[in-house]
Amino acid sequence: MDMPLTILLHSSKTMRPSTQTQPLHRPLLGKQAKEIGIYLKTLSPEEIAKCMHVSSTLAGKTHKLIADWSDSPGRQSIAIDSFVGDIYSGLRASELSKSDRDYADKTLRILSGLYGVIRPYDGICSYRLEMAYRLPDPKFTNLYAYWSDAIARCLPTEGTIVNVSSVEYTKAVLPLMDSNRVITPRFLTADPKTGDPAFVVVHAKIARGAFARWLITSRTTNIAKFSEFSDIGYRYNKQLSTPSGPVFVCQTFGGIGLSMRLD
Repeated sequence: MDMPLTILLHSSKTMRPSTQTQPLHRPLLGKQAKEIGIYLKTLSPEEIAKCMHVSSTLAGKTHKLIADWSDSPGRQSIAIDSFVGDIYSGLRASELSKSDRDYADKTLRILSGLYGVIRPYDGICSYRLEMAYRLPDPKFTNLYAYWSDAIARCLPTEGTIVNVSSVEYTKAVLPLMDSNRVITPRFLTADPKTGDPAFVVVHAKIARGAFARWLITSRTTNIAKFSEFSDIGYRYNKQLSTPSGPVFVCQTFGGIGLSMRLD
């Protein structure tokens, strides 16, 4: 049965401003994002190192990144092209056609520690703030509590939610969703020695992005057809799957070269 589809992805730690120019949306929760952004600018490098659990060197870089953050329209770049990481290596957003990118803007939602939820055509500024970080101010100590209701209100109340995000982010919103609406695919790689399916982090991240890409380019909304996914070497495994958790196994991972970690 075909139903409206929402794809949940999450932001990445690494970003690069996009050079592509086009009209951009204002983020749905931009007012709250600005509030956090202003607060982050008050943190010292030492406070950043402590609450983000990063080295002093990375804390210094993050401090500068935060200092440069702005919600001014002239400083924004398109969200779908701004994130860098394994999931986005699988998504390959820059290679999508204009019609696919337009469809993604309607169906893909990116969960974010700073912006709450981001649409692909939203204008954002580079930042670093994971959902699990606990900031010093009591108001922002628990970003899950801060964002939970707000994110849920931004998501459709009907249709299938395909969760290819991580637990770190989805636990902010999935507890508020009807579990019968949520499909969470899993991606495993056959062990070259035993042949047993095993979880390989980098493979799974790229596969989640590739699955989101496939949903976008194929316009697949029928849950029964999710088993047809066969990109980068993955095949549906009926024995390991459940109705809410389809499992895909690759004998030989076909995503080598998509990630900088797998060149």
